[in-house]
Amino acid sequence: MKLVEAYKQVKLDITETLANRRTQKLRALVFGQNVKDGIIAKLFIISLLTVIGFLYVKPILYMISTSLKSVADMIDPIVGLIPRELYFNNYKDAWKGLSYPEAFLDTMTIALFGSIFQVFTCALTGYALARLKFPGKNLFFFLILVAFLIPPQLTLVPLYMIYSELGWINTPFVFLVPAIFGQGLRGALFIIIFRQFFISQPKALEEAAKIDGASVFRLFFRIMMPLAGGACLVVFLFSFVWYWNMSYEAALFLSKDFTPLSLRLSSLQMELMGNKAVSFSAGLGQDPISEGPKMAGAFLIIFPPLIIYLIAQRWFTEGIERTGLVE
Repeated sequence: MKLVEAYKQVKLDITETLANRRTQKLRALVFGQNVKDGIIAKLFIISLLTVIGFLYVKPILYMISTSLKSVADMIDPIVGLIPRELYFNNYKDAWKGLSYPEAFLDTMTIALFGSIFQVFTCALTGYALARLKFPGKNLFFFLILVAFLIPPQLTLVPLYMIYSELGWINTPFVFLVPAIFGQGLRGALFIIIFRQFFISQPKALEEAAKIDGASVFRLFFRIMMPLAGGACLVVFLFSFVWYWNMSYEAALFLSKDFTPLSLRLSSLQMELMGNKAVSFSAGLGQDPISEGPKMAGAFLIIFPPLIIYLIAQRWFTEGIERTGLVE
């Protein structure tokens, strides 16, 4: 009898053990060992990222969809995101209304040269603040932090008065000359990025170069700048996009003769329709006649930076990680 009872007890223990293991496996499969391992957690994360991604992409999808709609599709409430037929005349009107080749050249002049100047001067300044010893070094860095914290809108009026006295209004010098001295758009932020990057580099390379007799400038250009390729790319892309998309700075300093794309978009409706510009009913809030060309113009403006980012995406992500912006 004792053997039978012992056998039953062992069988019951084995059954309970197997049941517990199956329960643990099922729990691990559903909820995971960690928060992000289980099926439910993964489904939640994927759903959340899908919703967030759609919210980011939706304005671009609306822009592209509207730019390809005819007026008939615009006023037809049945037509949703997908037009009945692709209508490319909106792009022809936008190209003509924006004077795209001329405006593209003006915008590219500011964005490209301003970004190149910012990369060079901000890298040199960041390296000096990170590795060199000179009187007032901490004071200079404090002033850069103050410049970074002050809203740029507060300095526009004094800058306008200075540039007006210098005769730079309506010329690209209002953006290019400050960029040469590291004071372009968000120049303080770029100096901080380079300073943090150079601080994180090992000093052994510099010490070895100094032993070989390298000067500070040779050490900077031959050793440190090649190492800062990722940081240079990050700063260049940030600077290029900010210069490309700037609106209120351009509206204040560039009102005629030298007009970037962002300013021409705001006057596109008048360029297309002149005095016949339709003020559609306030309830709808949009003009079905000029809405398509305006969306086409907006897409033509964002298209060049979009292509540059798609090409440099991998190096841009690596550069973000190396500069410590994601930490």
